[in-house]
Amino acid sequence: MEKLVHNIQLHSGKIGAFIVITFFSFLLYKGFQAPVEGFENSFVYLLKEYGYVILFAWGILEGEAGLIMAGLLSHTGDMTVYIAVFVGGLGGFVGDQIYFYIGRYNKKYVHKKFRGQRRKFAFAHLLLQKHGWPIIFAQRYMYGMRTIIPISIGLTRYSAKQFAFINLISAWCWAAITIVPVWYFGDAILVVLDWAKEHWYFALPIVAVGGTFVIWYFNKMTQKHERKLKTASKNGNNKNGNSKNKV
Repeated sequence: MEKLVHNIQLHSGKIGAFIVITFFSFLLYKGFQAPVEGFENSFVYLLKEYGYVILFAWGILEGEAGLIMAGLLSHTGDMTVYIAVFVGGLGGFVGDQIYFYIGRYNKKYVHKKFRGQRRKFAFAHLLLQKHGWPIIFAQRYMYGMRTIIPISIGLTRYSAKQFAFINLISAWCWAAITIVPVWYFGDAILVVLDWAKEHWYFALPIVAVGGTFVIWYFNKMTQKHERKLKTASKNGNNKNGNSKNKV
């Protein structure tokens, strides 16, 4: 049994990719078989028929978009908000666990595949050293680091059980923080979506500008925090060196 578990952990990335590809192939087939016309109607049909399953898979791959969808479906009565939070968080948990075990059991692959992102991995290690377990909570809100941090923690000797526990609680909090407000303010959000659908020529530029600003802001904050951590680490090394010289 232990050998089986080890083999699953060793090939967690390939297994996860196979499951996701199989699942979306199934959805694509069901979309073609849907008793409605048009891509949009087929998509809505799939969401209503397989909403929780889609939410779980979406949580593994991405995040907020799936949770927002779940919040709106909960508002319209096609989902139950409590179950949506549970399933969405569970999907996010599984996704990060896959990344963690990719780092833990596929170190050579990680070093080869992510060679161009060494700076981000170094930054992730600095964050873990500086902040400890709270970084597992914070990483879900750090643009460009959500994949890097779980993998980088897997590369260290950090306890797998402790990571899994914190990751699970973090994922459920993250799902609740996103789904519940969308569920509560569903009427206003649906009005905005209807307006955007009718006036797409205004909505697209607004979304593009807003998305660009969010990406720029998070990149700037990440770089600022990275500089602070490097400065603190350098000062700490200098103090240790001076102490040794005095001795």
